[in-house]
Amino acid sequence: MYTRFFGLNEKPFAITPDPRYLYMSEKHAEALAHLMYGLNEAGGFIQLTGEVGTGKTTVIRTLLEQLPQHADVALILNPNLNPQEFLQAIVHELGIKAESLTGSKQLIDALNAHLLDKHAKGRRVVVIVDEAQNLSPETLEQVRMLTNLETATTKLLQIILIGQPELRDVLARSDLRQLAQRITGRYHLAPLSRDDTAAYVWHRMRVAGTNIEIFTDAALREVHRLSGGVPRLINIICDRALLGAYTLEEHEIGPRLIREAASEVAGHWRTKSWWRWLKWSPVVAIAIAAVSFTAYALRPVKPAAPAVVVNTPEKVEPIKPVTLDVGDVLQHATGSVDTDAAFAALFDLWHVKFNPAAGTACEQVTLVGLECVYQKGAWAQLVALNRPAILQLNDDHGVAHQVVLSRVLDHDATITIGNDRYDVSIASLARYWNGDYLVIWKPQVTGQRTLNMGMRSNDVAWLRSTLLATKNDQSASSSSAETKPESGRARNLFDENLLQQVIEFQRSHHLEADGVAGVQTQVALDAMLNVNHGPVLSSSPNS
Repeated sequence: MYTRFFGLNEKPFAITPDPRYLYMSEKHAEALAHLMYGLNEAGGFIQLTGEVGTGKTTVIRTLLEQLPQHADVALILNPNLNPQEFLQAIVHELGIKAESLTGSKQLIDALNAHLLDKHAKGRRVVVIVDEAQNLSPETLEQVRMLTNLETATTKLLQIILIGQPELRDVLARSDLRQLAQRITGRYHLAPLSRDDTAAYVWHRMRVAGTNIEIFTDAALREVHRLSGGVPRLINIICDRALLGAYTLEEHEIGPRLIREAASEVAGHWRTKSWWRWLKWSPVVAIAIAAVSFTAYALRPVKPAAPAVVVNTPEKVEPIKPVTLDVGDVLQHATGSVDTDAAFAALFDLWHVKFNPAAGTACEQVTLVGLECVYQKGAWAQLVALNRPAILQLNDDHGVAHQVVLSRVLDHDATITIGNDRYDVSIASLARYWNGDYLVIWKPQVTGQRTLNMGMRSNDVAWLRSTLLATKNDQSASSSSAETKPESGRARNLFDENLLQQVIEFQRSHHLEADGVAGVQTQVALDAMLNVNHGPVLSSSPNS
């Protein structure tokens, strides 16, 4: 979603292991060296441990890409196996035909024969066990017995155990001391330092296709502080920060966005600070001085009552409602947040009745001349369309909520959940919104829905006259020759002059300035004139 906005070729912080993105810190280089040692030396075990998310699996993937030509590797990713299943997994990984082998002795004999054959051909066979802390004591004993497969001078099998720190505790058990004594190399992969964290972020951004410094130095310090230097957490926080910056159309990420991103992915409820509320709306400061939060928190928006005038020499201003945080609303709202409830609320704004049993919602609106438009985009693009929208918000537990955005004004917005409306801060809304939205509109174009250069039709004439009407409506002067309606066939032609007008409109409304009058451009134009008097988000969408 945000890759194009930041000029990236792909998402730089995916949590799936990709050797291209391996940042070879000193710690990772040492870990890889230990594994390479295990591939080339005979006998015993190599043990690699590290906390969850420190990059163990990525190191494995890099190792597999750098395998010596004389090495055969059996990679066991699921160690929750009994001893016989473990043997079967190794035999299968090495390509040994074992369909008729039913017992552990037969499997070991087949494996021994295979190892002797490979040894005679000068090849090394290595078994790598990931998540080895999950091996049962019985299976670990079977693993130890495999190292007894040998010639008079050489061990035939090298085993590398990779796991979380608990693996060290498992191997320290007295009943497994014979296995522990055969470990010839140990390495613990620690989290990244602060400098390595910054270098890690820049490395992944460069691999993804940009050399622009999007994360400030202060942001990178926050990334390290909040992630503890664990690469997986770094990835999750930075990915969410990029999404948040994209939603807010900010090209630079500072520490505030990092803290917001870390708070969202932490999986716990965040206590809201009054100071944070003050940051977004001066109205809150007035409300705090007058009333407690409990008097107004999560209060559905109702029609404003007449201001109360106190019979004193000074005029007392009415107290305005508190602007809420979306996280608080999602936690405490009682209205339904499913798709049907959201469509019912959106239909109501268009004075259309929604019937869940009468087909899909978008099929129903076509019967009254309306259409659905589903898009992914930034907040500014959504506001430019200026039509109420269904948004998907994901709460702190990852649960999706479908709400209706019905009003936007300055730093505040109104969302509808069930029959209740809530005034929320746009900043908090952006933190929970994933960029998906659906709007309803009344198309003005009757034929080809996408209008572009060279076309000639009545729809092009509509586009030309609507662009002119929006200029007149805004009382904006234009240097373009297109200052008044043209007559005849020229009105129906999508020429160079009209192309420039479309691009100018798209740029001023934060739409993709490609000169093609597609659905987004048409929705925004229609909402500006609003000849059908449909619901709008704001009377001044670009203010």
